[in-house]
Amino acid sequence: MALETEAGMETVDVCMLCGSEDFRTAFEEPPYSVRRCERCGMGWASPRFSEEQLQAIYKSDNYWRSPSPKVQGYTDYRGDERLYLDTFRRRLKFVLADGPRSGRSLDVGCAAGFCMAVMRELGFEAHGLEISETIASHARERFGFDTIHLGKLDSAPYPDGHFDVITMWDVVEHVVDPVELLVKARELLRPGGLLVIETQDIDSRFARSLGPRWHHYKHEEHIYHFTPPTVRTLLSRAGFDVVKLTHRYGGKYVSTHFIAERASRLHPVLTKLLSPLTAFDQARLYLNFMDEMIVLARPR
Repeated sequence: MALETEAGMETVDVCMLCGSEDFRTAFEEPPYSVRRCERCGMGWASPRFSEEQLQAIYKSDNYWRSPSPKVQGYTDYRGDERLYLDTFRRRLKFVLADGPRSGRSLDVGCAAGFCMAVMRELGFEAHGLEISETIASHARERFGFDTIHLGKLDSAPYPDGHFDVITMWDVVEHVVDPVELLVKARELLRPGGLLVIETQDIDSRFARSLGPRWHHYKHEEHIYHFTPPTVRTLLSRAGFDVVKLTHRYGGKYVSTHFIAERASRLHPVLTKLLSPLTAFDQARLYLNFMDEMIVLARPR
């Protein structure tokens, strides 16, 4: 159950996944707390913004070029094109190793179109879905995509069974009802089609060792926190069978700016120590803290 607070946000006292009202508070960062379901282990932030408020955040250009990315959004999503393209090339090589090699793909939350661009390189007819016009326009202008639907998945004009592959990178932790989203995705996949989701693992060794300093605790946007068992339950409720679940390919290419910025969450001194790295603008590193899951699933 979500109850509206005086600030226009909602407190959440019931587990989205199993419906239990029995939870513990993992930690607090007022006004937020991170809660864990005692029955299934699902995690969530409370209070949280409403669905309309969340959409307003993602639609703003301040989200994609954020003045405070460790709290909300990205330093410069468009500017990190090379890093995202190389990250998706690496991930999709794994994702499609035993999957379809051609057909129609849909990237839900396609942002600037970087995953779409790589899918097109691989021979797919690439489609995208995005609620933010400000970032979707970049995909159109930069890559020439005219196959992006602006809006939510439940209003998209696609027939059932239209896609061979649907991808959701960093999506399910952002939406109020991820079960509803995945049910719709199942309808849009052809029989035997492939669903790919990526999300963070709150029970990973890295997350547990850092506690509240974990960089994925961004309470204004990461409203849910999954584990391998809870993400399997989520997909099962939506009518999917998990084929593979791995942390191995959840890493990403990052800039030295990213490293220095995220280090500030661990300790302010680290930011000063690492600031000389930012002089190497073209430098990049592949980082994998094994705290993000890539999950492949097929419609049951």
